[in-house]
Parts: sequence; structure tokens; C-alpha cells
Amino acid sequence: MAQQISESELVLMKIIWKNGGAALYSLIMEELEKDKNEWKNNTVLTLLSRLGEKNFLKVKKIGRKNEYVATVTEAEYQTMQTHSFLDKVYGGNVKNLVSTLLRQDILSADELKEIETFWRKENE
Repeated sequence: MAQQISESELVLMKIIWKNGGAALYSLIMEELEKDKNEWKNNTVLTLLSRLGEKNFLKVKKIGRKNEYVATVTEAEYQTMQTHSFLDKVYGGNVKNLVSTLLRQDILSADELKEIETFWRKENE
């Protein structure tokens, strides 16, 4: 699934993921209201429909209500986006990405040591 989703679609997916991977339309609207998001009903329905077309969501009928169920976990989406970014920006070269993070002080030496420790434990 190499499809990209828009920033607006991602807002909806984050609400659904936060709710355990499934959410009724009413809950989605409540969460949008809490975040002071004033999208109209038709806008939200259009975005949900697009997410379904892109196979990020499926719709489950519960009586007369629709439950929107994520077909991709947040971790899976993050992995897809990380690979996409790495390929687009760094030609798939992780070393260049890490060196940029270090040179720009985005990644500290201590954080790099934590990553190295994590990597060693994962590969034991």
C-alpha cells in the first residue's frame, strides 16, 4: 500500500487509532470539536470515503450507524512513511539521514547511544 494520505485524512486516522482502531462517526465529530476543528459533516464524510478508497479504512455497519475501522495500524503507517521519506529524500541511504540528524543537532550523541543500545538488544 504505497498510497499517500493528506494532512486532513491523517487527522481522522489519528482519532481512529487513538480510539483503538475503530470509531463511530459521532465520536470522530466529537474529537474534532474538542480540537476546535470546524469541518462540516460533508467534509468529514468525504475524507472518510477517500480513506476507504485508499484502503486505510473499512466501514462496518452497526444498525444505522457506521463504524470506521482502520485497516492499517499507526505503527504500520509510520513505517510506510519512514521508508517513503528515506527513499525520496536520501535515496534509501540511512547513513546520510543519521549524519544529517547529527550535524543539525536534531539527534544528540546521548540519543545515538540509546539507539545503539536498543539495536544491540534487538539483535541479541
